[in-house]
Amino acid sequence: MFTFMVRCIRPAACHGEIKGSMLTHIKNLDARVARGALGVLLVAGLAACGPGEKKDSGQALASVNGEEITAMQLSEEMQRANVPAAQQAAAKKPLLESLIDRQVLQNAAVAEKADRDPKVVQAIERAKAQIIAQSYLQKKVGILTPPTKEQVAEYYTKHPEFFAQRKQLNMHQLVFASADMSDKAKAFIDNAKSLDEVAAWFKDNNVKFARNQISRTTADLPSELGNKLVGMKPGQLFIIKEGERSLLNTVAEIKEAPVTLETAASQIEQFLQNAKAKEAAAAELARLRAAAKIEYLNKELMAPAKPAAAAAPAANTPADDAKALEKGVAGLK
Repeated sequence: MFTFMVRCIRPAACHGEIKGSMLTHIKNLDARVARGALGVLLVAGLAACGPGEKKDSGQALASVNGEEITAMQLSEEMQRANVPAAQQAAAKKPLLESLIDRQVLQNAAVAEKADRDPKVVQAIERAKAQIIAQSYLQKKVGILTPPTKEQVAEYYTKHPEFFAQRKQLNMHQLVFASADMSDKAKAFIDNAKSLDEVAAWFKDNNVKFARNQISRTTADLPSELGNKLVGMKPGQLFIIKEGERSLLNTVAEIKEAPVTLETAASQIEQFLQNAKAKEAAAAELARLRAAAKIEYLNKELMAPAKPAAAAAPAANTPADDAKALEKGVAGLK
C-alpha cells in the first residue's frame, strides 16, 4: 500500500529532516531491545546456549541463577544495535538489563521444555540457516573497492531531484478510516475545492477524522511520484489508501532544499557500495544455483525459466519504487 513512509533506499533520503533517527533517546533503545528479547533474540539464545552450557569467556558483568553475562556479550549487543560511539556509555545499562531479561526468559522457557516445541525448533533451524547463508555471502563478497570520487559525482549529477534541485513539500492531510470512503463521500471529495470543505462535510456526516501536517523532500519519494506532486496545482487534492485508513492530501507549500555534493558525498558512496555488494551477492547466488542440482517435486511450484534471484537488480530504482508505491494510490484529482 502507498505511504509517504521514510525509507533510506537512496542516500539523500537519509539527509536533512530524517537524520539521527536511530537511538535519538536511550529509552527508545531500551524499549526496542526489550521487544527483541521477547522475539528473535530469545530464539537465538535458546539455539546458542542453554542453562549449564559454557558461554564465551569474558569479564562477567552479571549472573542469573549461575549463568554469567559477559562483557563480550554486551559488546556484541552494542554492535547489533549500531549504537553510536558517543552514546555507548549511556546504552550499556539498558542493554545489560535486556540481556538479563533474555536470560531469565530463556531459563524459564528451557525449564518448561519450550526449546523442544516443534515450532521453536523449526524457528531455530530457520534462523541458523539464515545466519550461515548470510555469513557465506559476506565472506564471498568480501571487501569491495569503494566507489571513486568520479562515480560519486556522476551519481550526484544524474539525480538532481535528490540533491541540487531537491525540493521540500509541506503537505496538509485529513486522516480517516477507509471504511468511511462511501460512494457518497467519494463523490463529494471528487468535487471538493479544499481540505476545509471536506472537513466540514465530514463533520456534518459524522465521519471521524484527524488533521495532520507532514513534510517530505523529493529525495524521500520516487522520481515519478515526486514530479507529480511538484507539478500539482495549489490546493489540488489527492487520496492515498493505507490499509485501514485513508489520507486526503494537498501540497500546501514547496520550498527549494538543495544539497551540495560535499554534503551528500558520504551517503552516495555508502549507497553505491551497498548496491555493488547486493549485485555481487546476486551473482554468487546465480552461480551456485547454476551449479546445483535443483529438482522441483511439485509441478505447481516449478521454477521460472530464469530464477528471479539470479536477475535481481543491484538496487531499487526510483521507477521500481514508483510502480510499487502507486499500486496503493486511490486517485490523483
